[in-house]
Amino acid sequence: MFQPTITQAVCAVALLVAAPLSWSQDRIYRCGNEYTNNATVAKQRNCRVVEGGSVTVVHTQGTRSSSSSSSSGASTARASKGPAGTQVDSAQQQARDNDARAILQAELAKAQERLLTLQAEYNNGQPQKTEVEQSKPELYEARVNDLKTKISRLESDVRGIERELARLPGGGG
Repeated sequence: MFQPTITQAVCAVALLVAAPLSWSQDRIYRCGNEYTNNATVAKQRNCRVVEGGSVTVVHTQGTRSSSSSSSSGASTARASKGPAGTQVDSAQQQARDNDARAILQAELAKAQERLLTLQAEYNNGQPQKTEVEQSKPELYEARVNDLKTKISRLESDVRGIERELARLPGGGG
């Protein structure tokens, strides 16, 4: 069986520590809202070295080249509006609004039904005690608090869905 000497162990540790340093990436330069690791381009465009952190590159689909000088804010705004010149006709938009309304109304009905069920179980803060809860009052108290929290959350959900319905064209449901 191989048993390394202390010198060999120290050398192995030193190699393990030094190896990742040699694997690190080139310097990254920031040129306005763009980044590059090309030192020549960075020097031509008077870019600054990015220090003290890592840079994550997210490739997006589109025709914009990496040398484009438009700001990322403009590209974000363009992306959120969809492809240039694309508009939805009024009939298609009406169909989308109707679909959205139907989905929201179904969600509202489901939330209201669940809320009624929980309120009935909660029984104005006095739910029926189970057999186990008769002997362990802390379980009963935990269940009452859980029901109260769930009811509060569902009431908030119902109000939120109602607000979303009201925002749709044609008023709320």
